[in-house]
Amino acid sequence: MQNLSLIQSILLYAVPVVFAITVHEAAHGFAARHFGDRTAEMLGRLTLNPLKHIDPVGTVLVPLGLLVMSKATGGPTFLFGWAKPVPVGTRNLRNPQRDMALVAAAGPASNLAMAAGWTALLALAAATQGTLPLMDLLVYMAFFGVFFNVLLAVFNLLPIPPLDGGRVVSGLLPPRVSASYDRIEPFGLFIVLGLLVSGVLWNLMGPVIGAVAGFFLQLAGY
Repeated sequence: MQNLSLIQSILLYAVPVVFAITVHEAAHGFAARHFGDRTAEMLGRLTLNPLKHIDPVGTVLVPLGLLVMSKATGGPTFLFGWAKPVPVGTRNLRNPQRDMALVAAAGPASNLAMAAGWTALLALAAATQGTLPLMDLLVYMAFFGVFFNVLLAVFNLLPIPPLDGGRVVSGLLPPRVSASYDRIEPFGLFIVLGLLVSGVLWNLMGPVIGAVAGFFLQLAGY
């Protein structure tokens, strides 16, 4: 994949990145509606249309900047990004604490489902690789689709509010403990940033991402 030009990389990576982020957010909205909250639907966010979920910074500038940087330095390609969060009216949920945990879990679950979909496509493309130039490019796209969706799922499952994992943990705790735990949320992103800068974040996530992605790739014959 390192032999791809910048333009080729943008074209190949854009589809997995946009769909991974878009479906992740839409999954929150669909789950929220299932449990009684129609906020996302009323605001037009209950859709798989990427234009409704794209964040100019998180969906475009950050992934593009990381891609350009990796090409300029010759280092490994590492992309990350996010979409506009889907609003959820917690009070509208039938069982707010439990249901919010399930709504939060829907996002990472959708990414694992997409990783499975990219795995099937990878197996199909690999079986016909070499017959058409398009198949070779599709192998690259599917391979990255598996990795990026696994990365997004694992990252979001970190038990740090406001990440999905933090909301899942909050939903599993007794109400008083949950309320105390939720007070971490204003500092959550600073905690994540600190873990990222220190290198601890990748030490925590790397083995899990490798194991989960490896499982999917093994299914595809890699």
